[in-house]
Amino acid sequence: MTTHPTGPPTTGASVPSQPERRRWWHAFLPPAEPVTLFPPPAPPVPSTVTFRHDVPQPILVPAWGDAFDFRLHAVYTWTAQNMAYEELRLRAERHLAWAGGIVRDRAVDLARQYEPHRSHDLERALNDRLTGQRWPREGSQPHFWVQVRVSPDERVRERLRPYWEERIKLECDHELQKIRAQQADELTRRWCTVLQSLEDDPVTAHAARLTGEQFAEVFRRYVQERRETVPDLVALLREAVRGHGDLGMGPSEYTEAWDAAIRTYERRHGLSDRVN
Repeated sequence: MTTHPTGPPTTGASVPSQPERRRWWHAFLPPAEPVTLFPPPAPPVPSTVTFRHDVPQPILVPAWGDAFDFRLHAVYTWTAQNMAYEELRLRAERHLAWAGGIVRDRAVDLARQYEPHRSHDLERALNDRLTGQRWPREGSQPHFWVQVRVSPDERVRERLRPYWEERIKLECDHELQKIRAQQADELTRRWCTVLQSLEDDPVTAHAARLTGEQFAEVFRRYVQERRETVPDLVALLREAVRGHGDLGMGPSEYTEAWDAAIRTYERRHGLSDRVN
């Protein structure tokens, strides 16, 4: 051991300096992470809150003549920015009378231009006037838009009921008659085609019995009536042919035309052997 004249005794090991002691402790700590600079947060985007208020109590405005009233059923749409829904609803309900007054002021003069039973026409015109408008136009929130449904006075509705009942009945009867006429026309055309095609077949009188007694009887009468009327027509044509020469009514071609008509009818109805 060596004795230092001015200090404590020392050994052969040296004492680490202060900077070396700090580096020794850093070996047991995690490495430092680099510092990243972030931009400041963006301001929050305003959120829109909407409340739809369908008012059950109608607004009354006079119709043309002031004897009856139109009933306006208003539907308000309230909007606000960054406002709780309940707060918006409470504000809308507090401003209901004010909003109703605005609607009535916009409607009263227009309603007097329409007859008491023209509620649909007033509804269309009034909504055209209110479209695109909001209140209050400037300043504080919330704002509202409005759309209306218009119904007539109850007394007018009672007067209109018999008119519409009769009109509905007439239109239904008209449609029913059209359907019946269309079906009758279609059925007549089909039976006409059937009868004409069967008439030229010599075996149809017997075959008709296979389709039912009613059809067979109708077909028999149809053929009989046709055969009874044709001889009278043939007789008239023969008289015209015979009298043509006596009366001097024209060239011989006219007589030949009548004779050709007679032969055509005789062949078609099987009367060549029956008519002299």
